[in-house]
Amino acid sequence: MEKRKFGKTDMNVSVLGFGGAEIRSLQPHDPEALKTMDRLLGSALDAGLNVMDTAECYGNSEELIGLAVAGRRKDYYLFTKCGHAAGMEYDDWDPLLLAESIDRSLKRLKTDYVDLIHLHSCSEEILKRGEVIEVLKRAKEAGKTRYIGYSGENEAALYAIRTGEFDSLQTSINLADQRGIDLVLPEARDREMGIIAKRPIANVAWASGSEPPQNEYATEYWRRLRKLDYGFLQEHPQDAVATALRFTLSMSGVCTAIVGTTNPDRWVQNAKLLEKGPLAPGIIRDIREKWASTAEEDWIGQI
Repeated sequence: MEKRKFGKTDMNVSVLGFGGAEIRSLQPHDPEALKTMDRLLGSALDAGLNVMDTAECYGNSEELIGLAVAGRRKDYYLFTKCGHAAGMEYDDWDPLLLAESIDRSLKRLKTDYVDLIHLHSCSEEILKRGEVIEVLKRAKEAGKTRYIGYSGENEAALYAIRTGEFDSLQTSINLADQRGIDLVLPEARDREMGIIAKRPIANVAWASGSEPPQNEYATEYWRRLRKLDYGFLQEHPQDAVATALRFTLSMSGVCTAIVGTTNPDRWVQNAKLLEKGPLAPGIIRDIREKWASTAEEDWIGQI
């Protein structure tokens, strides 16, 4: 699988990364769930994937990853996030919460350090106070994380970039979520930040047809895609997914795209979808022009 330099860091990341949100409901003490995790993550690593991305609030995700692949720690880069209480008796974004949450994440993940910790979608107002950034900087100084980043959208993401404090940015980039391509990617590239695209295939929202999907994010993307009316989304399902994924990875500066799944065979399938490389410039131009002529004012980046 293709690897890309992750900003100014020493990491070369696979263009596809594992997103831990989808496994949140699996039970860590269920033998069948653990077998699924062993196959899911083992097959991903064997296919050349080397990015594991999770978060403090993704249910059992951190614990499951720790149980499944702690023994292969040298085979992948481990990213997590902090900011939400997720069962701790603090308010979200309390600096004490962040410090304890980071320690909890390390324990769950069965590791002494992670490669990257993101602030998890906090507001511009909270960023401006500076306290949450200081917590991450102290975690980095203590060796609990090698790098720090911001995960979020819109003007808050732009502010985070402009602080100059972060090594990476994680933001939504896909066919139905393109505002960040113009708003945040240029400055993130200029500062040589590692850029992670989340929701790169827009939750495959077009696949639900005439009825909106149940997932909140997918429903918003479904509404947008019906108005954008990209003809290629009517192609064979795998071809449509390939176009969506290749579009995201064709955006200048994007290093890796995070895809979540519980299907152990998905990684090899997704890797094959990328064998044709970036989309042709003409296709990218058509997609961008359709967005520019169709996007409504409230089509902001989805947190």
